[in-house]
Amino acid sequence: MDLEHLEEMAKIKGLNLIGTGDFTHPQWFQELQDKLVEADGGFYKLKNSNSNIRFVLSSEISSIYSKNGKTHRIHNVILMPDLKSAQEFNRRLSFHGNLASDGRPIVGVDAHDLLALALEVNNQALFIPAHIWTPWFSLFGSMSGFDSLEECFEDLAPFIKVCETGLSSDPLMNWRLSQLDQVTLVSNSDSHSLEKLGREANVFNIDFNYNDFYNALITKNPEKFLYTIEFYPEEGKYHYDGHRLCKVNLSPAEAKKLNNICPVCHKNLTIGVLHRVDDLADRAEEEAKNFGIIPFKCLMSLKEIIADLFSTTTFSKKTQDLYSQMIRQYDNEFNILLNISLQQFIDDGFGAIGAAIEKVRRGEVDKIPGYDGEYGIIRIKKEEPSNIKLFEI
Repeated sequence: MDLEHLEEMAKIKGLNLIGTGDFTHPQWFQELQDKLVEADGGFYKLKNSNSNIRFVLSSEISSIYSKNGKTHRIHNVILMPDLKSAQEFNRRLSFHGNLASDGRPIVGVDAHDLLALALEVNNQALFIPAHIWTPWFSLFGSMSGFDSLEECFEDLAPFIKVCETGLSSDPLMNWRLSQLDQVTLVSNSDSHSLEKLGREANVFNIDFNYNDFYNALITKNPEKFLYTIEFYPEEGKYHYDGHRLCKVNLSPAEAKKLNNICPVCHKNLTIGVLHRVDDLADRAEEEAKNFGIIPFKCLMSLKEIIADLFSTTTFSKKTQDLYSQMIRQYDNEFNILLNISLQQFIDDGFGAIGAAIEKVRRGEVDKIPGYDGEYGIIRIKKEEPSNIKLFEI
């Protein structure tokens, strides 16, 4: 996950702009200073690189603190437009915790005060509550969150312009809350490895600089912010309710019938994202569709599609070989998943994979929702359209 390999993987995935991650960590920040140079206002590139891949300075911070008699655990992502601002933010934050302890430092700072600090350093800082529905560490988390933006950020709530939906929810679920009408919803990959880069993403039509990027986000302009790329939310680790160790996986309706008590160990269930959305929502799903401004597309990764099609794993030699062949043929993964026609796949000898990709594009998948830290399973529906001739691969 160094800068060189992030750039290399971004090219394979089809990403133009990626977050650096962890700019609050002293050693990583030194590496950013040593290896990056400003390329376009507020965006950075690797020194001596001819790539069009750009970096934006980003970090995730964990706040654990008490408020109104309750302990809250919230993750927030902060983007800064320049290294000088990031350095000053780090200096001030260092008085509140050991920034060298982890890439995502833990501080005892109220999220309200953390937002104030970021805006004091640079009024074009982007402060983004991260994966806002995750049970244990998020703004609306069932175990340690709040019920509203105002409850968390008080007088500064109007300065929250962007929220991250997280892997276990999609924009439609978030449109059910009128309190989120004021924010722009973004989808990020929460990447802890190179392979996970780009599993969610945002698609823009902007001049390639931080100012245009910032304005597209805070204005929620659909001509500038075109759409988000999503996990199927059922694949996320916290979509349903349950207990992983007890192998209990329940829909919100099933959990409520049990008074949210595990039928195996008789302890409290981990309440998932869909349940929590239901609790806070003030719109039905059908009504919510009218309030979405930025559209979205749900996808599976190309390796998942290949592995599912051929009943193998994402790490198998067959999957890896076919993946590499297709990247060489079509330049990058997002181009394959979003743009290449089925007929082109057939003409090039990738007909079976192309038909599977078409099904994913149409949402023809079966879903076993994730729960209590266990990823869900997305399977492509197996029946083949009769009018498509599939080539052997």
